[in-house]
Amino acid sequence: MIKVGIIGVGTVGTSVAQILKENADVISARAGVDIVVKSGVVKNLKKERGLDIVITDNVDDILNDEEIDIVVELMGGVEEPFEVVKRALKAGKAVVTANKALLAYHRYELQEIAQDKAFEFEASVAGGIPIITALRDGLSANHIESIMGIMNGTCNYMMTKMTNEGVAYDDILKESQELGYAEADPTFDVGGYDAAHKLLILASIAYGIDAKPEDILIEGIENVTQDDIAFAKEFGYAIKLLGIAKKDKDEVELRVHACLIKQEEMIAKIDGVMNGISVVGDKVGETLYYGPGAGGDATASAVVANIIDIARSGKSTPMLGFNRPMEGSQLTLKLTEKIESKYYLRVNVSDKAGVLARLTKIFETHNISIETMLQRPSDNASANLLISTHTAVEKDMQNMMSELEALDFVNAKPSMIRIV
Repeated sequence: MIKVGIIGVGTVGTSVAQILKENADVISARAGVDIVVKSGVVKNLKKERGLDIVITDNVDDILNDEEIDIVVELMGGVEEPFEVVKRALKAGKAVVTANKALLAYHRYELQEIAQDKAFEFEASVAGGIPIITALRDGLSANHIESIMGIMNGTCNYMMTKMTNEGVAYDDILKESQELGYAEADPTFDVGGYDAAHKLLILASIAYGIDAKPEDILIEGIENVTQDDIAFAKEFGYAIKLLGIAKKDKDEVELRVHACLIKQEEMIAKIDGVMNGISVVGDKVGETLYYGPGAGGDATASAVVANIIDIARSGKSTPMLGFNRPMEGSQLTLKLTEKIESKYYLRVNVSDKAGVLARLTKIFETHNISIETMLQRPSDNASANLLISTHTAVEKDMQNMMSELEALDFVNAKPSMIRIV
């Protein structure tokens, strides 16, 4: 019999315990052994969990329990769970976590501590989608050329409603909070940080890149307006918050931001709270993974799958999927300023003679070529210019954006979205 201790018996932790009990017959058949939850750790002992397991508020009750074989960490946060997981591994226990923030900052340290002790984290990226297993095991014969995906259901739900129903950003954010998709402080989701943590985990498996969130380009959807969506529709694009990892020779670019993506692309068709991730391998070509990216049962399903894997073998493959340095240790993180893309800009300008001429001259000065331009009235004295460019360098674009913002005929900070 395998005994499990759950540290953090919230929505997902409760679901893990329920799945292990309700599906015990099929789980034991697949694992080859019975798996039971012995105890769980919570912050509030007064809250009713509806579970027939021992509940405590002291992590030592699990970490020091020699009967517990697998520790499931569902605490949230970074440094506190890092110390807890380290202690569990050093105590000889296997660990399963869904904590993307923990792994975004400490995955390489944990891999070193874990060695051949089982450490699994399928639920940390895209909830119930088995993307970690697919990337680490199923595609292990491939050089990964790119990863691109919708990795945050909250943002995807918001962008879907804004696109399909014309809802304003502030209104759909409020609705998302009322539905429980977005937190009271939604910055982590709408600012792109949640998706960035997940992208970093996938990039480590694909490329062996040890980057932190502070090292990569992260932007959210806060500045997307109905004008942007109208432009996207007119030119055959959808707007999605995407996480992108792409190998270019001996460099890897990592970025999270709103994107204009062609409507015929499969990723562009993924709506609502669902997640979808495209992975391109040099031998297999493009593979696409779709499913629920959050929710108690979907995330718990991935956690339980990891528990079953550990029960079968007693240990795991290398945590990040490689025993030797990836790509001969030649891959480095591309500087954000060197990233190349096409761009869409929205610039609110005074509606008077000479403005367009001055504007296009500034584009030329910064080596940026305009592909399309539309003018939409804003009010009696101003207009929104909606512009797309040919491929440009991020540094040139950022320098131009700063110059545009300072111009006397530009009435508000210009907005920019990259085009995939």
